[in-house]
Amino acid sequence: MKPVLLILAAGIGSRYGGVKQMDVIGPSGESIIDYSVFDAIKAGFGKVVFVLNKKIKDAFMDIYEPRLKGKIETAYVLQELDNIPEGVDFNRRRIKPWGTGHAVLAAKDVINNPFAVINADDFYGREAFEVLSRFLSQRKNNDTEYAMVGYKIKNTLSENGSVSRGICTVKKGLLADVVERTSIIRKNGNIVYKEGDRETTIDENSLVSMNFWGFTPAYFEQSEKMFADFIRENADDIKAEFYIPFAVNKLIKSGEATVRVLESHDQWFGVTYKDDKAVTVENVKKLIDKGVYPGNLWD
Repeated sequence: MKPVLLILAAGIGSRYGGVKQMDVIGPSGESIIDYSVFDAIKAGFGKVVFVLNKKIKDAFMDIYEPRLKGKIETAYVLQELDNIPEGVDFNRRRIKPWGTGHAVLAAKDVINNPFAVINADDFYGREAFEVLSRFLSQRKNNDTEYAMVGYKIKNTLSENGSVSRGICTVKKGLLADVVERTSIIRKNGNIVYKEGDRETTIDENSLVSMNFWGFTPAYFEQSEKMFADFIRENADDIKAEFYIPFAVNKLIKSGEATVRVLESHDQWFGVTYKDDKAVTVENVKKLIDKGVYPGNLWD
């Protein structure tokens, strides 16, 4: 069975200053999403599911449905604040959905095969889709051996400000721990993350998570239970977010799952900040000039 690609595209992009999911970076009107889906099709994925917010759903579908029709099966779901496990209530002062872990759960009713999860605004490279497709194609739906594509942190930074990354500890090819660091930057030739007033240096070859995960449908039941507990435990924190690494760590620590780390040697790039766009456009042009992509993906 062919794996499914789940694209998290519900964010608004406060640091970017616009809807970066649909911003044009290719010569024929392509966004980063177009290149991700193109690579996924080449790697053997059979369906793509988009997690959206209702503010952009209609405009998003107007763009991507005509482009992808006949090329890959599509589905569209909404990440909404009140889409939570049955029997759980939340603090009604909260106005935003619950983060990436919540976004994945929004798609549980339309995914029946092993699946990959990616961000809409990250350019991962062909190799990442190929290695994860091979892994997922060998999984059964009830398997609890998952995967993560890891990148060297030196290949994932922005020249225009700090970034958030999941810093990984890997033992014998398996993920032992992943810690979300929300303020990572290159400073005086070193890579550091900030925590309050303290700065800690990170080895430039350390592996990080770029939210490129491989799961089976078994993950939905596991994470839904954790999400219900998370809401109860964070009732007074209306900004608390249920991140994928939080759920993955709990599964690893409890022994309920293992996570194989699949390394990509590609150079990541993306659009965290508005000024990242010019670099991304140039990088795409170089790949087209090398023949990796055609000048018009969907022609």
